[in-house]
Amino acid sequence: MSIFEQQASHHMDAKGLFCPEPVMMLHNKVREMADGDLLEVVATDPSTERDIPKFCQFLGHSLVENLNQDGCFYYLIRKGG
Repeated sequence: MSIFEQQASHHMDAKGLFCPEPVMMLHNKVREMADGDLLEVVATDPSTERDIPKFCQFLGHSLVENLNQDGCFYYLIRKGG
């Protein structure tokens, strides 16, 4: 299930993966994107609630929205420039 599919032009499925894999995948995915692009990340690891906002803050990306629904964590991230 995709929460931000209509908004995001990039998607990353990290369901079933545990720290540090989701953030490592996120780092690689963001490298492929242009500044201003939106990425939807779906994860099941609760540590992403801490790690993804810190990742965004440290690297200058914007965490536009995040939701916890149906056992998954959804993040909408705008790549910073």
